Amino acid sequence: MRIVLVTYGSRGDIEPMAALALQLQDLGVGVRMCAPPDFAELLDGTGIPVTPIGWPIRALAIGALGGLPKTLADIAAKLTAMIYEAVATAANGCDAVVATGSPPAMAGARAAAEKLGIRYLATALSPYQLPSPHHKPVFRPGSLMPPEEVDRRVLWDFNAEHLNELFGEPVNTHRASIGLPPRDNIRDHILTDKPFLAADPVLGPWPQPAYLDVTQTGAWIRPDERRLPTSLQAFLEAGTPTVYVGFSSMPMRAATEIARAAIEAVRAHGGRVLLNIGWANLALIDERNDCFVVGEVNQQALFHRVAAVVHHGGAGTTTAAASAGAPQLVVPQGVDQHYWADRVTELGLGMGHDGPTPTAGSLSTALDVVLAPQTVARAAALAKTVRADGAEQAAKLLLEMKGHRGFATAPG
Repeated sequence: MRIVLVTYGSRGDIEPMAALALQLQDLGVGVRMCAPPDFAELLDGTGIPVTPIGWPIRALAIGALGGLPKTLADIAAKLTAMIYEAVATAANGCDAVVATGSPPAMAGARAAAEKLGIRYLATALSPYQLPSPHHKPVFRPGSLMPPEEVDRRVLWDFNAEHLNELFGEPVNTHRASIGLPPRDNIRDHILTDKPFLAADPVLGPWPQPAYLDVTQTGAWIRPDERRLPTSLQAFLEAGTPTVYVGFSSMPMRAATEIARAAIEAVRAHGGRVLLNIGWANLALIDERNDCFVVGEVNQQALFHRVAAVVHHGGAGTTTAAASAGAPQLVVPQGVDQHYWADRVTELGLGMGHDGPTPTAGSLSTALDVVLAPQTVARAAALAKTVRADGAEQAAKLLLEMKGHRGFATAPG
């Protein structure tokens, strides 16, 4: 059996697919990943063959990509075509395509699977991505959703209409160019009615009844055996409890102000700060020795050793902090991050910040909750329930599902 894994997104989209790829390899499955060119170094040494797809995602995210089409529709059309071409080549002779990431990229991946006549499986990394009567959709800027509407079925219908407005024409124009019929519901077309959900069932449950036949496997986590740098270990051991502050692959316009607010808030609680540079390019505000800067680091090892984690609310960081038993302060910037901020609050693991641009005062108030003894105890207790075998379970299910109805087939 040979499978192509496709993802177009940030680090939080790449890591889960790498975890699944390694588990599939262990089961003797031939596997190839299609991922943005930014992450070649991250995947180097894993033994996973990688096909670069699309534009560099960081340059796209921060607006530093030259020659980019001017409209969202043109960007979607170009991305769909680029992903289709790459996946159609990579998946030739394979049995299945498993995809996650941006809607145009998933549309391109599914079109490639259809054209090749092979199986296609969609994967969501957060429940928020999937239509459900138990949560509302997150609407993108420009949506004309009536603010007074509360019926969730109606809200999800609006969500489908909005995605059609954004991506329907470019996706269907591309499909016509390769001889495939149009689709009148782009969201349901790329998600299918039987997707995988790669999220921990405690952190991000999939309640019943539901609109879709979802298979929840648990989060896909790639074990990280890297040692922490000696200088970092020395800092962690040298003084009062340390609070990690990092926003991973999120570019942030107010990065300087946010770094200052976080450092001042942690200092107000008598703590020290471990600042992760990330795509926001966070930087120190002075030369005091109570702060330390890191870049790429093993979160699985680090989060066991910090007093709290202040982050953006990506699925991967939320799960890593929860697994380590670290209390969390989530400052969501968009998409699924609001969902994870709410879950952290609901589970008593910490607090979700109100708004994307915190102040020293708002963070200090939130840290009162996050660092409270009852929050620390709750985070430690819940850590014992977070599963680490999601990728293994998904890999086994993929083998069992070969040739069965769990995969969507052409024409789809």
